[in-house]
Amino acid sequence: MLTLIFWISLLLLLYIYLGYPLVAYVLGRAERRVHRDDDYQPSVTILIAAYNEAGDIEATLRNKQALVYPADKLEILVISDESDDGTDAIVGALAQDSPFNIRLFRQSPRQGKTAGLNRLVPEARGDIIAFSDANSQWDAMAVARLVRNFADEQVGYVTGKMVYVNEAGHLVGDGCSAYMKYENALRVQETRIGSIVGVDGGIDAMRKSLYQPLRADQLPDFVQPLKVVEQGYRVVYEPEALLKEEALEDSASEFSMRVRVTLRALWALKDMSQLLNPLRFGVFAWQLLSHKLLRYLAFVPQILLTITALLLADRGGIYGLCLLGLVAVYLCAWLGRKRERDGRHLPFYLAAPYYLMLLNLACYRATRSFVRGEKKVIWNPRKG
Repeated sequence: MLTLIFWISLLLLLYIYLGYPLVAYVLGRAERRVHRDDDYQPSVTILIAAYNEAGDIEATLRNKQALVYPADKLEILVISDESDDGTDAIVGALAQDSPFNIRLFRQSPRQGKTAGLNRLVPEARGDIIAFSDANSQWDAMAVARLVRNFADEQVGYVTGKMVYVNEAGHLVGDGCSAYMKYENALRVQETRIGSIVGVDGGIDAMRKSLYQPLRADQLPDFVQPLKVVEQGYRVVYEPEALLKEEALEDSASEFSMRVRVTLRALWALKDMSQLLNPLRFGVFAWQLLSHKLLRYLAFVPQILLTITALLLADRGGIYGLCLLGLVAVYLCAWLGRKRERDGRHLPFYLAAPYYLMLLNLACYRATRSFVRGEKKVIWNPRKG
C-alpha cells in the first residue's frame, strides 16, 4: 500500500507541474486562432474598486489618462468601498481636468470588491468593460491591445500580462516573477486550445453584455471568466497588454494574499462545478481540473509523497533518490526563508522552492478554511 501511495503521489505531482503543461503544448499545436484587428476600437469603460488607496489611486488614474485610445470612447468608473483616507477627494480632483470622463461612486457600508463591480457595471457606457486594480500601472497601449481581440466574435473575455516589478530584488518578488512566467507560458498554450482557466484581475476586459452579477463572496477574477465560458464564448490571453505591479516584498503579505485568493477560488470552483463535466464542456473541463483544482490541492500528494518516501527510503533506488530530492527542495526553501529574514537577495534556485512551498502552504490553509465553511468578502489593498 505504501508503494502504491508513493507512486500515485509522485505521478500526480509530476502531472500537475509538468504533465499538464506538456499535454497543453501538444494540443495547442492545432492552434485555434484569435482573429485580432488592430483597427477595432469599441467604447471602453474601465472599472476600479478602491478601499483606502490614497497612496496609489492618483498614480493609477494618471496612468490611465495616458492610455493611447480615443478619449471619446473611454471612461473610468471608480467605486470607493467606504474609504476614509482621502481616496474619494483625490479621485474627484483628478476628474476635474481629465481628458475623458471619470465618475466616482461610493459604497457604504463596506461590501467588498464584487458588490462594488456589480454596482458599477450598469453605469458603464462602454461596450467593453475593463478591470483595473487601484494600484495597477498599464502600458500605454494596454486597452488597444486588449480590445483588438474582441474583433473575434467568439471572444468574450481577455486578460493581459502581469509583470511583477521588484527593483530591490527581494525574494518573494523573484519567486513570484518565475511563477508568473510559468503561468503566462501556460496561458499561451491554453489560448491556442480554446480558453484559458486563470486570469489576472488587474488587467482584464470582457463584453459588457456577458457580465453576470455575482454574490458578494464570489471572486470576480475567477467566476466571471468561467461564466463567459459557460455562455459559449472564449477567454483568451493577450501577452502584449502589459500590467506592471510591484511584487510583495515580504512573505507574510504574499502568504496572506494567496490564502485569501485561493479560498475564494475554491468556493468559485464549487459554485461553477458544472464546468468540470467533460460531457458538457469537453477539453475545458479537463483544463479546469488540471490547472486549478489539482494545483490547489497539490499539497496533498506532496505530503503523502514525503511521508511514503521517508518510510520507503531504506529500500534505496527511486525511493532514496526521491527522499533526497525532497530534502533538497525543503532545505532550499528553509534557506530562502532564513536569508529573507536577513534581508539578503537570493538566487533563483532558492527563491523558486521557497515560493512554491509558500504557495502550497497557502493552499493548505485555504483548503482548511474552505472545509470549515469560511468565506472572505471584503479585502484590503494588496500591499497588505
